[in-house]
Amino acid sequence: MPTKTDMKLSDKTVSLLKNFSTINQSILFKQGSFLRTISVMKNILAEATVDEDFPKDFGIYDLTQFLNGLSLHQDPELDFTNESYVRISEGKMRSKYFFSDPNVIIVPPEKPISLPSTDVSFELKTQQLDRLLKAAAVYQLPDLSVDGEAGVVKMVVRDKKNDTSNDFSIVVGETENEFNFNFKVENIKILPGTYEVSISQKLLSEFKSKDRNLKYFIALEPDSKFG
Repeated sequence: MPTKTDMKLSDKTVSLLKNFSTINQSILFKQGSFLRTISVMKNILAEATVDEDFPKDFGIYDLTQFLNGLSLHQDPELDFTNESYVRISEGKMRSKYFFSDPNVIIVPPEKPISLPSTDVSFELKTQQLDRLLKAAAVYQLPDLSVDGEAGVVKMVVRDKKNDTSNDFSIVVGETENEFNFNFKVENIKILPGTYEVSISQKLLSEFKSKDRNLKYFIALEPDSKFG
């Protein structure tokens, strides 16, 4: 029987960690099943509950390298018995991956984050998100806006600094308010899926997954307006 220091990572958790590595290359795992990361600029925070139960706190400095190391195996088992490293094994193959000093990792604040207010909310389907990000790539557009006008909420990708910019928009809801909330496309680092999106005029948004126990807090740009 494996001890509680032995575990395997599900494909679902590996895909989540790959996503987290795009937000911050480093991560501090905490004992338990709750994972959090924050970008170096502190404008994106992500948190999720996973099926695995990590036996202790440990830091990984280069998460992409760690995940690439796991991919050398088909079904790797992780053993956390040693204080300094995790042993990765499968059949006759073994590797050691050394933990990082937690002090060199930018970690989220201990205090849980919550929106100061919810001024706009809507559901964003995975196909809509996919189209918006694809259009941003096709037209090379840096900005994603959530606009309230003429009774509807629409998401638009465009270049705010260029009056003749190409754009692409999708209506995602209804509203009685007028607003213009702006994001950088490069900050929308979220896994594919359907999200409940809530936006505060205090320049913070929450993308809460409807498919899994996962949420992202993403800062808005300072030129955002409400009312």
